[in-house]
Amino acid sequence: MATDSISSSDDELSHENAAQNVVAVDGDDNPQEVVNRLTAHTGDGIRHRAFTALVFDGDGNILLAQRSADKRLWDTHWDGTVASHPIEGQTQIDATEERLEEELGIEPSQYSDLRVTDKFEYKRYYLNDGVEFEVCSVLKCTLDETTLDPDPAEVGGYLWVPYERLYENPRQYRQLRLCPWFEIAMRRDFE
Repeated sequence: MATDSISSSDDELSHENAAQNVVAVDGDDNPQEVVNRLTAHTGDGIRHRAFTALVFDGDGNILLAQRSADKRLWDTHWDGTVASHPIEGQTQIDATEERLEEELGIEPSQYSDLRVTDKFEYKRYYLNDGVEFEVCSVLKCTLDETTLDPDPAEVGGYLWVPYERLYENPRQYRQLRLCPWFEIAMRRDFE
């Protein structure tokens, strides 16, 4: 559902994303330039670097986090733990560690195996509000200690779900409205 253009309202211009930048990349994830985050997510979008992190417990359950209702895109949808964008010069691992701590209170001392496991490109439009056009790295880790301290400004809720069961029974979980990047990452993980 492409849109020709998305108007810039005062709300969009004052949105926190308007003050942030992302790294525009080519299809091979080579950096091109730094662009405004809001610009990268409007109109037809600008391809940029992103990540999604899949966090597990020792029993094979994945931690799903519901995006806050205040998120501009995919608000209240369920994500595979956290997703965001590294800033210029930041590694995917450093960016993921930062977001895990900011959004869920998960500290690096709770895991020791954070690693990049996959990368893919995708483009998805969200209503008439914007677009995700990303080269998305997938990172995984297993929590040795599962204590969480979610930030309500970022996370609307969270739950632990048996990962294989979620993949094998999508109809049982469709009410969760999963984020597209998480669904792609999960599908690729089981191919």
